Amino acid sequence: MVTQPPTHETQRARDGQPLLPAQPVQGAQVVGRIALLLRLVGRNPSGTPLTEIVRDSGLTRPTVHRLLTSLAAEGLLDHDAVRHTWHYGPEIFVMGTVAAARYPIEELARPSLVRLAEETGESAFLSIRRGAETVCLLREEGSFPIRSFVLHEGVRFPLGVASAGLAILAYLPEPEVDALLVDTEAFAARWGGQHSPASIRANLERTRVTGYAVNPGLILEGSWGMGAAIFDRSGRPGWALSLTGIEPRFNSERQRVLGQLLLEEASRISQTLQRPPIA
Repeated sequence: MVTQPPTHETQRARDGQPLLPAQPVQGAQVVGRIALLLRLVGRNPSGTPLTEIVRDSGLTRPTVHRLLTSLAAEGLLDHDAVRHTWHYGPEIFVMGTVAAARYPIEELARPSLVRLAEETGESAFLSIRRGAETVCLLREEGSFPIRSFVLHEGVRFPLGVASAGLAILAYLPEPEVDALLVDTEAFAARWGGQHSPASIRANLERTRVTGYAVNPGLILEGSWGMGAAIFDRSGRPGWALSLTGIEPRFNSERQRVLGQLLLEEASRISQTLQRPPIA
């Protein structure tokens, strides 16, 4: 009989008590750093400068440059020598195209985004939860000529900062919310007192009452957003639809109209995702 070698997760002594954890996998730190750099580069479709990547990664400049250069040699990144910015490379495109078939959420959400943009005139978005952040995946521009440009494909926000993150965070279990709402100096310096744990919790309570989240210009003054969560087969919020625009377009009466539209479209997608797979 062939048995699998024990891992730090399964390794147990004869009396059933867990043994000491195994040593970390060699090279795991490098993998973690590479994943971090790829996420940082992808935040801005127009390219990310090296200084910004160094600042937000917490790594030294030589380390960041060495890793970015290695990723570029493999086709995972491109470097714009004129603008001095880093971009996703052709291999990322290929990987994304292959992976897209396994994650049909974009195909399911696109019709909803089109309907939201057409009915409201605002810009409509799909965001996904990735750990403690949301990442914008899709955008559909509305017809209203004045737009908010806070949200775009690839941009990341901590859960609880933008309307999509508020909508998702509101429906996570309370212990998970507690673990995510950690007040740190770095977070306060980046996002301001309007995103303190107490302020976020107050917004979460309002979201649970109405079903949709409202961001009243907390990221950028005058730029408002609203979001509604999409739930997976297990009932957990994994994505969100959102609308963004300028403050005069989001008065209290129109919020109710926009909120209802968001909830209807989010429910439509959730119901599709929760259907049993066809055998």
